[in-house]
Amino acid sequence: MAHLRSPRRRIINTNTAEVGANEGQILLSIARAAISNALGQPQTASEEADWLQRPGACFVTLTQHGQLRGCIGTLAARRSLLADIKANAVAAALHDPRFNALTAAELPYTEIEVSLLSAMQPLAFSGEADALAQLRPGSDGVTLEYGQQRGTFLPQVWEQLPSAREFIAHLKLKCGLPADFWAEEIKLYRYTVQKWREQNVSPTGDARTASTR
Repeated sequence: MAHLRSPRRRIINTNTAEVGANEGQILLSIARAAISNALGQPQTASEEADWLQRPGACFVTLTQHGQLRGCIGTLAARRSLLADIKANAVAAALHDPRFNALTAAELPYTEIEVSLLSAMQPLAFSGEADALAQLRPGSDGVTLEYGQQRGTFLPQVWEQLPSAREFIAHLKLKCGLPADFWAEEIKLYRYTVQKWREQNVSPTGDARTASTR
């Protein structure tokens, strides 16, 4: 499950960079190069595109043989997409508290996925049942706030938790709340993602790219 990189901050609507499917390979290349450089294996990637300087918020997810190996991201666009993807890629590889730091030996068979987030949209609801009815399984990423507690699930989590009730119950657990907890003070925000994932990673780190929106 995704891990937030930054400490708790008020979620606000911000503009975020939107890019086309053809640019997904650029983002993946930047993420892989950032991790490789952090591991002492110099690698370059194209960083000249103007759209990389627009504000952007992303998550970088690492997997090995289909199993999660790290996931770090930011929820709101407060820096350039270029800076965000490089920082989150390195953090996912080296600083996800759920895993040991990635090693250089692991990188060739580690697949990278980049999720580019839309702006957050607050949900207005009259209770938990109303909130669950508004969610769009498979499409919505969801952030839950209650007091100082906050957590998020990317839309990809619907693949594991396909019902809205189950999805929100596990999100509450991630926030440190009981699965059946509810209070009027709970706030929910939703967002969508563009995502790109490496496929068929070779020992050299080369990969084909799958793109979905």
